[in-house]
Amino acid sequence: MTKFAIPLFALLLPLFIQAEEKPPNVVIIFTDDQGYGDVGVYGAEGYETPNLDRMAAEGRMFTQWYAAQPVCTASRTGLLTGCYPNRLGMHGAVGPGSRHGINPEETTMAELFKSNGYSTAIFGKWHLGDHEKFLPLNHGFDEYFGIPYSNDMWPQHPTAKHFPPLPLMEGNDRLRTANELDQKMMTTWLTAKAVDFINRNRENPFFLYVPHPQPHVPLYVSDRFAGTTENGIYGDVISEIDWSVGEILNAISTNGLDENTLVIFTCDNGPWLSYGTHAGSSGPLREGKGTAWEGGFREPCLMRWPGKIPAGTVCDTPAMNIDLLPTMAHLIGADLPGKKIDGRNVWPILTGEEGATNPHDSYWVYYKQNELQAVIRGDWKLVLPHTYRTLGDGPGGDKGRPSKYTNLKSGLELYHIKEDIGEKKDMAAAMPEKVGEMMKFVEAARAELGDNLTKRKGSGNREPGRLTEEEGIALDKFHWPNGKPERK
Repeated sequence: MTKFAIPLFALLLPLFIQAEEKPPNVVIIFTDDQGYGDVGVYGAEGYETPNLDRMAAEGRMFTQWYAAQPVCTASRTGLLTGCYPNRLGMHGAVGPGSRHGINPEETTMAELFKSNGYSTAIFGKWHLGDHEKFLPLNHGFDEYFGIPYSNDMWPQHPTAKHFPPLPLMEGNDRLRTANELDQKMMTTWLTAKAVDFINRNRENPFFLYVPHPQPHVPLYVSDRFAGTTENGIYGDVISEIDWSVGEILNAISTNGLDENTLVIFTCDNGPWLSYGTHAGSSGPLREGKGTAWEGGFREPCLMRWPGKIPAGTVCDTPAMNIDLLPTMAHLIGADLPGKKIDGRNVWPILTGEEGATNPHDSYWVYYKQNELQAVIRGDWKLVLPHTYRTLGDGPGGDKGRPSKYTNLKSGLELYHIKEDIGEKKDMAAAMPEKVGEMMKFVEAARAELGDNLTKRKGSGNREPGRLTEEEGIALDKFHWPNGKPERK
């Protein structure tokens, strides 16, 4: 053999090494106000979700997966930062023109990916502040198309308050004021943007975040899916979202990226039950959005990555959206943020590693303005005395108008949420030792993050980003170019 006759396997070896070392792509599809019972494999009725069911068949279904809080802004903060949102001063649902938003000094998942050579994009609802300093392009995303906050925060919504026109955004710029047609076509447009992004980045590692504004009220669906299910417009909306998931999966497959792409589907919080026929279902869970009961923040969660995530498996080990950032950091070999985060690497749980356990001592369930309302440890949940909203046995609303909630107060209640998923049997009186054990984690939470219910201040809370007076004036001009109207 001459010195020029190199064996074929030696020529191909660098290609094999390069292919093996190519960083994985990550896609997170995140819906708004979709309930635990609103996916076929979780028991949905009146419509089908074949593409989401396909994700379960080809991947892993999680039955105790939690959002960080049961409301929009807080939940999205937890997903993107790996922190309990109240650690970062992000509570509730930030309204248009708010003087605060996500702090630029916090590290988002997009920044983690981008600093490691990824292309990044968000197509959908942001809701972490609508001033330019809070928008996605200043927090690690290369591309953004969508709306800056919830789609009900516009004057045309029947229950709207004093909201400005809803802007349709491209990058940091307002394309125009969103209208009814824009709302109807939003799911279609976001899907097209996502597919185009995948096609353009087939050779590059990418992080794609698709936070659909639907099925948050007001419900909108394209003509193609209107009237196609037995469950009215809500079923039609979920059917269109399922179609969107299928288009994204098909784009990944068409580009030969299946074996190098992790796809995650989950939701920000439970269904807004007061909207009745325009709301989803918590399935077997208690209550819905805006509560610390399981229906408020236990979410459907499906993950697919052929060859890495075991196909056709079900996981009942608890985990939370705050765990995704540190898990993604582990996956791509990235450093964790310099500031303290709350999530933990749960990769062994995702992959079904034998003997994998959750690395948390407990999960802390905060809501409203830093109220610690419950603590979860494994199969057990301790509910702390607090006021919550409920419809009781009353019906929800119809045709996009809500019914009124009533307020009730919980006691100190203990539930075995694995055997009692509906939180019907309070075991606190029968198991005082277990209550005492759980209270240790309550005290740890109060010491770290405080608790307004007991007037405790925490040692680990940080401030959100805040606008200067000049930035606030500029934001008002963005929303009301002709001047901010006076409240009537």
